[in-house]
Amino acid sequence: MAGDSLAPPQLTLDTSCRRPSSSSTTTKGRLLTPSSTSGTLASPGGMSSSSTCFDDPDVALRPDPGTEADFAVDNNPYAFSPGQLNKLLNPKSLSALHALGGLRGLEKGLQTDLTSGLSVDEKGATTTVTFEQAVHSSESVPPKKTDHGGNTSNETFADRIRVFDRNTLPPKKATPFWKLMWAAYNDMVLIVLTIAAVISLALGLYETLGVDHPEGAPPSLDWVEGVAIVVAIVIVVGVGSFNDWQKERAFVKLNAKKDEREIKVIRSGRSEMISVNDVLVGDVIHLEPGDLVPVDGVLIEGHEIKCDESSATGESDALKKTGGEAVMKALNEGHSGYGLDPFIISGAKVLEGMGTFVCTSVGVNSSFGKIMMSVRTEIDQTPLQKKLGKLALAIGYLGSAAAGLLFVILLIRFGASLPGDSRSPAEKASSFMDILIVAITIIVVAVPEGLPLAVTLALAFATKRMLKEKNLVRVLRACETMGNATTICSDKTGTLTTNKMTVVAGTFGSTSFSAADAGKDESIVSWARDIPEATKDLLIQSVAINATAFEGEQEGVVTFIGSKTETALLQLAKDHLGLAALGQVRNNEEVVQMMPFDSSKKCMGAVIKLRQGRGYRLLVKGASEILLRYCSSKANFETLQEEDLTLSDKDSLNAKIEGYAAKSLRTIGLVYRDYEQWPPKTARLTETGSVEFASLLEDLIFLGVVGIQDPVRPGVPEAVRKAQNAGVVVRMVTGDNITTARAIATECGIFHEGGIVMEGPVFRALSEEQMDATLPKLQVLARSSPEDKRILVTRLKKLGETVAVTGDGTNDAPALKAADVGFSMGISGTEVAKEASSIVLMDDNFASIITALKWGRAVNDAVQKFLQFQITVNITAVLLAFISAVESPRMESVLNAVQLLWINLIMDTFAALALATDPPTEKILDRQPQGKDKPLITNNMWKMIIGQAIFQLTVTLVLYFAGASILNYDMSDADQRLQLNTVIFNTFVWMQIFNEFNNRRLDNKFNIFEGVHRNYFFIGINILMVGLQVLIIFVGGRAFEIHENGLDGTQWAISIILALFSWPWAVLVRLFPDTWFATIVRIVGYPVVVAYRFLGKMFRAMWSPFGRLFQRMSKKNKQRESEDEDEEEASDQASDQAPAPMEAPIVQITAAE
Repeated sequence: MAGDSLAPPQLTLDTSCRRPSSSSTTTKGRLLTPSSTSGTLASPGGMSSSSTCFDDPDVALRPDPGTEADFAVDNNPYAFSPGQLNKLLNPKSLSALHALGGLRGLEKGLQTDLTSGLSVDEKGATTTVTFEQAVHSSESVPPKKTDHGGNTSNETFADRIRVFDRNTLPPKKATPFWKLMWAAYNDMVLIVLTIAAVISLALGLYETLGVDHPEGAPPSLDWVEGVAIVVAIVIVVGVGSFNDWQKERAFVKLNAKKDEREIKVIRSGRSEMISVNDVLVGDVIHLEPGDLVPVDGVLIEGHEIKCDESSATGESDALKKTGGEAVMKALNEGHSGYGLDPFIISGAKVLEGMGTFVCTSVGVNSSFGKIMMSVRTEIDQTPLQKKLGKLALAIGYLGSAAAGLLFVILLIRFGASLPGDSRSPAEKASSFMDILIVAITIIVVAVPEGLPLAVTLALAFATKRMLKEKNLVRVLRACETMGNATTICSDKTGTLTTNKMTVVAGTFGSTSFSAADAGKDESIVSWARDIPEATKDLLIQSVAINATAFEGEQEGVVTFIGSKTETALLQLAKDHLGLAALGQVRNNEEVVQMMPFDSSKKCMGAVIKLRQGRGYRLLVKGASEILLRYCSSKANFETLQEEDLTLSDKDSLNAKIEGYAAKSLRTIGLVYRDYEQWPPKTARLTETGSVEFASLLEDLIFLGVVGIQDPVRPGVPEAVRKAQNAGVVVRMVTGDNITTARAIATECGIFHEGGIVMEGPVFRALSEEQMDATLPKLQVLARSSPEDKRILVTRLKKLGETVAVTGDGTNDAPALKAADVGFSMGISGTEVAKEASSIVLMDDNFASIITALKWGRAVNDAVQKFLQFQITVNITAVLLAFISAVESPRMESVLNAVQLLWINLIMDTFAALALATDPPTEKILDRQPQGKDKPLITNNMWKMIIGQAIFQLTVTLVLYFAGASILNYDMSDADQRLQLNTVIFNTFVWMQIFNEFNNRRLDNKFNIFEGVHRNYFFIGINILMVGLQVLIIFVGGRAFEIHENGLDGTQWAISIILALFSWPWAVLVRLFPDTWFATIVRIVGYPVVVAYRFLGKMFRAMWSPFGRLFQRMSKKNKQRESEDEDEEEASDQASDQAPAPMEAPIVQITAAE
């Protein structure tokens, strides 16, 4: 690695890039990397270089072909154009940085301040800075105060936004509605049906217009059927494309929400959180472990910053970053530049270290923005959608086989009747077309294209509602997977607890305090009043300097922002120790080195230079019982004299820590040590020349321990109980000590008698056999590392569990990725954790996981409800059309093509909308999760499908074959025959409407109306279907080939009452024992499966030539559409569209993997 070849100990430069100083090696309040030697910076391999070769500035900043427009900005008050700034990172170019005047040139040219950032009061640029003024540090000509034609409004940062743009990507151009319609229509079966309908229409028009009719005969209306079929196809295509359009809009909104996050910047000298969309060129941005870099820039200062740029550049190694000013100094002193990298690239992940960088490119001008503009992808299908697609294909094979068989039978009968047929050729052709159309329509009905639509609608509906309930779904498949989760591994802090921490107890030397003023402990106020000034200073240093939290405003109130543990300690210092302004305290101290939190050591540290040249002080805070092991002495709280830490002292402190932990308090230890020099003689140095944190963790001085209260969230014990009642095992995985963990787990209802509480180091040392034996009873994993969590997740998955896990840290990413469903924390989680997760808990609340569990089950239930309904209609409609057409002397189905298309619309679109939008009830948690290997169609579902199919076929066939004698119709009378056919059609449709209610339940319970009043979609869709059916009966007339005068009251009563019997029949079906049904299915099902496989092979062989033809046509169409979209996007790239949020790593739309 380039970065590894640099020998840092030979570096005389201050890589924090402070302002030039002749003597000082540290700067107050700044993050520095000290060097241990003096001399010049050596080039890699120890070879010094006497000179550094830069490209000519004109060459370094020369526009690449096609990017010339980025270099020309009208009335630009800044020294640089977006194109010139892009040259810094396209590719990384030290020559371009040198040509732009280095870090100081960027500061001048962008009219910003590397220390205090942009001014919050900036409207437009008040001065104009030329390129020469910016890049030449010796330039003495002051910037011109000229009218540069900028924005005259009061909009904040108007000129900056005009010149450099916002940190947003233009929205992806929506698919035009006509393209969605074409995609919906581009189906082989619909195209064949259209051809048949057009032929039927032509023949009908010929019958009407081209044939002489007897005088006085009524006009021929044979063309009406062809028109009706064409209209029905248009409606089916229109409704399908409208659903696609709605789905697209829903997911665009979801992705826009998914991209939202806040980052920490410095403006007007104060750290504050702003939306990632509001970051501007010239902003000074904080870098901390776990951050995802949102924009391009150049590092100002930092300590041990390493970035993973694999998502942006493909470089898999961690890249060490060096401050921009240090780089320029090194280059000016003759360094070759090899291994020096000051560039912060958008899309990178901060793995280690802390620092600040100045933003140089945002939005479409940033590196990651350009990548995302070129690789925007469509949303992939979820596993359930793919599974349903295959099922739809399988059902389609059966329906197509039935349609093919029907066509062959009717064709043979048609051919056999031709010798004695006295009809005209046109009438014979029309009769043949009727046979063909019915056969094709059966295929249309049989192919359940509504199945993928149902899961899409269910997911869209669920994700929208989940967002309102604080669950942001990033990966769609997680929604359906969560419904079958069998175990949840949850963090403690902020998830099970409120994450509103307060210091309520503490022990320092011989003194102690308690907020409750219990026992012999003093109150905090009286304890703090007697603390000597030197001790107060040490306490303030320990909590203020050794921290990443900062002071800012939230909802107009000045407060501490950051880690809740740190804010609790800072609040203690502010309320009782005399901490004034946090920023002032930090500026008053000379920070030499920062050691970010180490999850393996459970602590973090900072090194400051003591005033008056008294040496250096290491400040460490972290897990109290672990830090106690690193201590060999203790501080006298009154005098700060170092005293021996005896075994008795350790036992006493451990007992105190255990006592706090037993009260569910998080214990934090504060330790320190003073050194005469830095780095200490005994310390080990890293490859970059800084002190290795682990080498300092010995012979430390114990200052004290505090107990921090983090109450259990209201509702969490109830949520845990619900999860357990739903068959989901809840485990707590925490970094707290085992006593605190057990106490909190007991309070939450996670830990029960007989359960196992184990520490991470013990757990990871178990063999696989021991682990497998322990896991069923493991309820709490304490003092665990992120690696322990990953091992736990992967082992549970190997045991067949469906695992959900929560995580908030960068190191939690492997566990979040390994889990079936990863939950990251929206408030306390790092951006790396959010990117690795499937769902973001916007409120960090465990109860929201139960919400996800309910909605996950609701999605699976919605699909199964629709599947149950769809297959019932498929079976009855296909069999009914087949039987009646074969039996009829006129070879006509009792349900004609237009009626079948209406039924198809009911079951494919309306039912999908109605059944896919049932919200979950609390009772959805009263059952065990379904296993991974459980079939999509359960025994209960098959029982209802077959039971309702028998009922519907029985009712319809009795009406068809015996309806005339039962209802006293004269079948020789065409009018009465048409009335009977209308009753049959009406009864069949009403049976589907009533059966929709039956399918709202998948179990054997009887209440099919439970929660129906909360599903307005279901009520509205059913009202719409009833209204349209009534309209069809009364005015459908010739189009539907029903009685022109509709039905009378008696006929309506017959239709509705017969259909209504599907409800009591469903009760009988549910009462039929499941075991009896399963036995019958095993006996009868085998020959059905054999027949299906045979028909499937036959159908595939028969249709494969047509399939290949349509595939080729489809590919050509897709290629043409893709080319059109590319042209449209290229032409619209510069247009002023409403921007969509741009967040480098999370813009990537991966709705399914």
